[in-house]
Amino acid sequence: GFPGRPAVLSTRARVPLNSRPVSRLFTPRHHMQIREASIADLPTIAMLVRESNKDVAVKFNLNAENCPKHPSFYTETWVQADLARGETYFILEKDSEPIGCVAYESPSPGLAYLNRLSVLPAHRNKGAGARLVQHIVEHARGLSVQTISIGVIGEHTDLQRWYNKLGFKGGETKRFPYLPFSVKYMSYVLPGG
Repeated sequence: GFPGRPAVLSTRARVPLNSRPVSRLFTPRHHMQIREASIADLPTIAMLVRESNKDVAVKFNLNAENCPKHPSFYTETWVQADLARGETYFILEKDSEPIGCVAYESPSPGLAYLNRLSVLPAHRNKGAGARLVQHIVEHARGLSVQTISIGVIGEHTDLQRWYNKLGFKGGETKRFPYLPFSVKYMSYVLPGG
C-alpha cells in the first residue's frame, strides 16, 4: 500500500492487491462487448437512446413542444432514417444485455461524427461511455479519419468536461432558432490527422 496505509487485501486470495500482476487487477467481473447493430436492433437502439437521454431532457427542461427532435423522444423510425443516411450504430452489451450505444457517421473523407452516445443511467460512471467513445476512435482510425466531431448542449458543461478528459477539444458554440439551447462543437484529432 501507500506509506502509512495498510496494504489492501483481496477477500479471495488474501494477497495484497499491489503485489498482483496488473492484468489480474483489471479483469472485468462481467463480460462486456461492443457489436455493430443490425436492422433487427431498431427497437433496442431506440430504447437505449430514449432512456439514456431522459435525464438530460429533465435537466434542461426539454419537451416535445420546445425540442421535438431531442434524443429522449427517439423512435425506431428515427433510427431507421439514421441507418438509411449511412450511420452505423454500435451496441455495448454487459453479460449479453444492451446497456449503451453510439452512432458513427462519415459525411466526408477524413471526417466522422460521433452521434447519440447513450448509456443507461444505471451503468454510468463505470467506463461504459468511454469504452464506446474509444470504439469510435479505433473505428475511425481504421478508416483513415483525421477528425471526429461531436455537438453537445452548450450549457451541459459537465458533459463537455467529460469529453475533454477523453481528448476532445472545444470549438465554436452556435445558436439555432429551433433549439432551446446552444450547441457546442467539439473535436478529436487523431494522431497524424
